[in-house]
Amino acid sequence: MTPYRFLGRRTLGRTAGVVAALAVSLSGCQEANDRLLGVVDPDIIAPGDLEKTDGAIALANGTIATFRGITGGGESTWLFGGLLADEWSTSSTFIQNDETDQRQIQLINSSITGMVRSLYRTRTRSYEAIESLKKFSPTSRATIAEMYLARGFAEMQLALDFCNGIPIPNNPLTNPPENGEPKSTAQVFQLAAASLDTGLTFANGTDAASVLMNRSIRVVRARVAMALGDFAGAGTLVAGLPTSFTYAHTFSNSTSTNTLWGQGLSSRRYSVGDSVEGNARNILVANAIPFASARDPRLPVTIPTSGSINGQDGQTFTRTTAMWGQLTSVDVVNGIDARMIEAEVALRNNNITQWLAIHNALRTAPPRLGDIAPTAMTQLTDPGSEAARVNLHFREKAFWTFSRGQRLGDMRRLIRQYGRTEATVFPQGLHYKGGSYGKDVNLPITQPEENNPLFKGCTDRNP
Repeated sequence: MTPYRFLGRRTLGRTAGVVAALAVSLSGCQEANDRLLGVVDPDIIAPGDLEKTDGAIALANGTIATFRGITGGGESTWLFGGLLADEWSTSSTFIQNDETDQRQIQLINSSITGMVRSLYRTRTRSYEAIESLKKFSPTSRATIAEMYLARGFAEMQLALDFCNGIPIPNNPLTNPPENGEPKSTAQVFQLAAASLDTGLTFANGTDAASVLMNRSIRVVRARVAMALGDFAGAGTLVAGLPTSFTYAHTFSNSTSTNTLWGQGLSSRRYSVGDSVEGNARNILVANAIPFASARDPRLPVTIPTSGSINGQDGQTFTRTTAMWGQLTSVDVVNGIDARMIEAEVALRNNNITQWLAIHNALRTAPPRLGDIAPTAMTQLTDPGSEAARVNLHFREKAFWTFSRGQRLGDMRRLIRQYGRTEATVFPQGLHYKGGSYGKDVNLPITQPEENNPLFKGCTDRNP
C-alpha cells in the first residue's frame, strides 16, 4: 500500500502543477475570447442604461414605435373600427374580422384583445418616457410634448372605439400596480383632455418641432372637445392652423411597414367598403357610404368584376385602393382635420355660408392624401335642410379621413349628438357572408381583461 501512497503523492504534485498551468492558459484564452468575440447587442438596453439622457431618448423612441402600432403601423382599431363602421368590408379568413364586419363581436375576439393592449401599452410607455425625460433631459420639451400627444391620442382612441366601462388606471406606473377602474368613455375622454392640455404647456417653443407639436396637440385636443360636446372650445383650438401641416408616422423596411397597405392591397384581408356588396354586387347595404363605387378622386378604388383579384378568403372579389404603398407615411394629425372641425362648428352655429366655404376651399385645392394627389372637385351647394347638411358634412369628412381612426367615432357621435339611431347610421340588412348585420356600435373590452378583479365587462354598449 505504501507504493500506492507514494505514487499518489507524486501524482498529486504533478497534477497540481498541470492544473495551475492550464488555469493560466485558460484565463488568457478567456480574456482573448472576451476581447475578440464579445459583442454588445444594440437591441438590448440594460435597465441601468436608461438612467441617463440617452436612455430617456431611447424610451421616447420606443414610445413612438408603439404609438405607430396603434395607427397605420399595425392592425389597429383604425382598421377594425373601419370594419365595424363602413370603411372596410371583410375579405379575410379570420372569424375575428368577419364578426366585426357583421357587427356581432364575441367577447373572445383575440384580435381586439391585441388592439386594446397596444393602446394600453402606448399609454404606459408614454408615462415612462415622460418621467425619464423630465428627469434626465428636461430641455427636450418638444419630445416631452410628443409623449403627451401619444398618451392623449391613445386615451382618445380608446374612448372613440370602445364601450363604456373601459378599465384604465389613472397612473399605470404606481407601485404596487393599480388595477384599472372601469370608466365611461366620457371619463376616458377627460383623461385624454388632461394629457393633451399638459402637453400644450411643453409645446410652447418657436423651433419647428415645438410648433408641430403645438399644432398637432391642438387638433387632437379639439377632437376630444368635439366628442365631449364642446364645439366652441374645439373651434377655438384649431383657429388659424394651416391646412398644409401634417404630423405623420413613417415606415421603413428595417422597422415597420404601412399596415393599411399590408392588410388591404397586399394581403387583401380588407376590401374597401361600399353600399353594394357581394361578388355579383347585388346585396344592398343600407346607410353605408359607397366608398368604392363613388369614384371619388380622394379614394381611387379598383372594383374587380371577376375572380382575378380575390381576397385572402379566396372567394371575395376584393376592392383595393392605391392610396398607400408599403412605405407610405400616414398622417396621424393634419390640417384637414382642423378644417373639418371648423366646418362642423360652423354647421352647428347654422353658419351655412362658412360651412360651405370651408368644404369648397378643400375641394378646389385638394391636399395630398397618402400617395394620392386628388384632382379638383365640383363645388358643393346647400342641400337645403339641416339633416341633409349633416349627412353631406360627415360624408365629406369620411372621404378626407378614410381609415384614419375617425369614422367609427363620428358614427357614434351622430347618434349621441345629432339624434340619429343605430338603424339610420350603421350598416343594415343581409351580410354578404351570410346572416344579417347585428347591433354593435362599438368594440367590446374582451374577456381576458376579466383578470382585473375590478372589471366585470362593458358597463353598456351604448354609443
